[in-house]
Amino acid sequence: MQRDPWRRGIVRRAVRRISVLMAWSLIAGVVIGFALPWVSAPVGEHVGLRRAVGVAFETMESLMVDDHPDGRGYDRASFDYRGTDDDGDGCDVRDEVLARDMTDVRVDPSDGCTVRRGVLEDPYTGSTIRFTRGSRTSSMVQIDHVVALENAWRSGARGWDSQTRRRFGNDQHNLMAVDGDANEDKGSASAAYWLPSNTGYRCRYVARQIAVKSEYGLSVTTAERRAMTRVLGGCPGQALPDTDASES
Repeated sequence: MQRDPWRRGIVRRAVRRISVLMAWSLIAGVVIGFALPWVSAPVGEHVGLRRAVGVAFETMESLMVDDHPDGRGYDRASFDYRGTDDDGDGCDVRDEVLARDMTDVRVDPSDGCTVRRGVLEDPYTGSTIRFTRGSRTSSMVQIDHVVALENAWRSGARGWDSQTRRRFGNDQHNLMAVDGDANEDKGSASAAYWLPSNTGYRCRYVARQIAVKSEYGLSVTTAERRAMTRVLGGCPGQALPDTDASES
């Protein structure tokens, strides 16, 4: 007995629809498979299809990896922060960094050093802070060690002599004027545990950490290296900051 032509037509149409749906599903899968590593840095890093390039990344790859950092005996005072005056102008390093990183700066005319007020375009949060020196307001802008002193200690500074620690503690390439709350939130965390909330600054932040660690021969952990790689994956060709002039 011959099949009903109407039923045969329904079956053929159903088969065609299923075939079309399967073809589109296959195409969508291929597109997602190629695109996801570029949309998601962690996925890209895992499958090896997204890889950072550039001087910052290459320098990071040259850093020693140490997953057993030793923090015993850490003493912030051993870095003697604000204890040097390398240029001999008599100005405190905090005031020098404030004057460098802010605009509309007003200094105390009695000493030509003490910053009384200024405007900071904070790189960590992206906010504008109008700074006025005072017992209740000075903490709004703090000076951050981009590579935190405790992180440096655990990464190699524990074995330095006192002169090298003092140089590091007051090195303006590792110092930045930033939002006080963001600085306190960061604490001594590495890039594995803290990054600026201002995502547009993360590439330069990580590049600065890499530059400082490279200059002083400091190590990174595997987690820190992975975090840096993820950030640099979003900014191919990222350069290191200019070592002759600080870059915010």
